[in-house]
Amino acid sequence: MALITYLAEDNQIIRDNLIDTLEEIAHVQVVAHAVTQAEASRWLTLHDGTWHLAIVDLFLKEGSGLGVLAGCRHREPYQKVVVLTNYATPEVRRRAAELGADAVFDKTTELDALFAYCAEQTANILTHDVQEAQREAVAQHDQATPT
Repeated sequence: MALITYLAEDNQIIRDNLIDTLEEIAHVQVVAHAVTQAEASRWLTLHDGTWHLAIVDLFLKEGSGLGVLAGCRHREPYQKVVVLTNYATPEVRRRAAELGADAVFDKTTELDALFAYCAEQTANILTHDVQEAQREAVAQHDQATPT
């Protein structure tokens, strides 16, 4: 199973390269993307609970990645939101963490760390899905077995 991912990135070249690399390296499926805060927030809200990872640039065509991040505060525990930015200063990292970011990655120096993070999240989702399937099978078996 692929990691269902949403990308908020306004630079088309970066977005296209990132999608290709994520899908190849980390078994990620980017299902949609946005270039503005409003667009990203709307999609993430409408698809609440159906995505696993949101990767958000700090500076968007309109609005801010921090605004997108703030809108994701009430997500499910398996849903992760990371910030990918050229401005990963200590202050930006602190602010992103306050708003609920699971991680912050610098576009110029931490792409390998982002790819590793995505691969780890894919493994976590697979484990979660297997455990959920096992619970459902046990529950069905218990319902079918007379007591």
